Amino acid sequence: MATPPTDLSSVVRQSRSVIDTGLLEPVAGVAFWTAVALPFLHVPLLLLTGLSTPNTMTAFLVLLALNVVALLVGHSYSRE
Repeated sequence: MATPPTDLSSVVRQSRSVIDTGLLEPVAGVAFWTAVALPFLHVPLLLLTGLSTPNTMTAFLVLLALNVVALLVGHSYSRE
């Protein structure tokens, strides 16, 4: 049985390693595949409606911003 850490820095170090190893990889994977899939929503939006209305323009810009965020978060994902 592992002994509990006695100081705050040890607790932070342990929790950071758990987060780094267990949580970041799935999040990066989901972000990567989201970045791959989102452009398939851009094309129909542009072809079917264009950017003629403010609502359509807002939807396009939100999709574009989500794509950029997904690209940044999923950049480190690798399938090894």
